Amino acid sequence: MKTALAAVALLTAALASHAQSAFFPQESETAAAEAASARDYLAAKERWHNELAAFARADQERFPAPGGVVFVGSSTVRMWTRLSQDFARVPGGVVNRGFGGSTLADCSLFARDLVVRYKPRQVMVYAGDNDLAEGRTPLQVLDSFARFANAVRAELPDTRISFISVKPSPSREQLMPQIRETNHVISAYLNLLPNSEFIDVYTPMLGADGRPRAELFRGDRLHMTDEGYRLWHSIIAPHLPNP
Repeated sequence: MKTALAAVALLTAALASHAQSAFFPQESETAAAEAASARDYLAAKERWHNELAAFARADQERFPAPGGVVFVGSSTVRMWTRLSQDFARVPGGVVNRGFGGSTLADCSLFARDLVVRYKPRQVMVYAGDNDLAEGRTPLQVLDSFARFANAVRAELPDTRISFISVKPSPSREQLMPQIRETNHVISAYLNLLPNSEFIDVYTPMLGADGRPRAELFRGDRLHMTDEGYRLWHSIIAPHLPNP
């Protein structure tokens, strides 16, 4: 509880700081930030060239109709091979834009490429554990998510934004305190963001002993089994549009 309250306090301070900089922008700071963002974007495009090219080919073959649901994020999304079948009744269909090994920072850079261009009615985001594994703090992960949400809302103000909580993987059990804090701060942020929601998969993936349920994970203790995806389907389905 103390962690959650501290997270909310930090979040409020961060939002106030962002608001102040929006009202009193410094031209040199703005130019520097835009240049850094452009460099990060170009570097990410180079890193994920093959994955982005595969998405482009899929779009050429059949461009998704607007008004559907886009799932975007890391390998947990990419490896959901039955995503279209599991959510076949969702109006407008679902689009899988997961790319393995990606971070929430990557998702924020590619928000226009992987979400906005499809004009979805809703976007489901799963990422963040790779950020933590690379050494980023929960507040840095929150900042990446806020950037993602701002990029989507700037062009799609009516699109619903749903964040799937960071999962408790056995291989990353040492990061569980940071995972919990990340989930707390993003949940608090979403409480302030209209037409958005936090979807908790973290808690149902824990056993009675408070540790990750081994049967939900593959041998690498990171990616999920079919049972894990069935659990996710049961949790996420009520948050999607009905036929």
